[in-house]
Amino acid sequence: MRFLIAFMPLVLLLAWLPGYWVRHTLKKYSRPAHRYSGTGAELARDLLDRHGLTGIAVERTPDDDHYDPVTHTVRLSEPNHDGHSLTAVTVAAHEVGHAIQHAQDYAPLVLRSQLVSCAHCGQRIGAWLLVGIPVITLLSGHPAPGVLFLLGGILAMGTAALVHCVTLPTELDASFQRAMPLLRQGNYLHPPDYDHAERVLKAAAFAHLARSLSSLLDITSWYRFLRR
Repeated sequence: MRFLIAFMPLVLLLAWLPGYWVRHTLKKYSRPAHRYSGTGAELARDLLDRHGLTGIAVERTPDDDHYDPVTHTVRLSEPNHDGHSLTAVTVAAHEVGHAIQHAQDYAPLVLRSQLVSCAHCGQRIGAWLLVGIPVITLLSGHPAPGVLFLLGGILAMGTAALVHCVTLPTELDASFQRAMPLLRQGNYLHPPDYDHAERVLKAAAFAHLARSLSSLLDITSWYRFLRR
């Protein structure tokens, strides 16, 4: 237990840093807000149509940017759906990259979808274990069961971060083997922006992993999982 307490600050720092870097990068290139005449949603629609993916919808979402392979939908957060910034159009291209992966039966994307489903179950179990620590400690009258619940909860909730580590190559493929070539071939960006777009695409690729790590620090995320 003392070992865990001693290393907890380092664990928290490692969980916090990726999320900070992703947020900082995406925010940095969200200005100027009207860098491009078209929105992220308009770029996504154009890229999809150019690749014959007219059946894939583009929608605004209150959640995080993602491609839904079940409903065949590219979902963009409001700032990226309606925004005209470099971040908006580049993140949109990244999510279109996932749609193209799906259309081409890219096997790692299918595997990722399956693993993410398992990770969701793991997070939910972990949330129950963490919330149950006070109850099990009170009932047993001994701290040992609470420690076991704590370890089990952290390990279970950490499965999401592990899944995103394993499937990170899929995200990098969507960014640098799909989105960046699309942007370059179509001359969608101002020439000085391509190097910056690579930084945005790297942040977009690491976004899911960063959110998974950050969720371990956010107790409200436990309750969100319990309510689903």
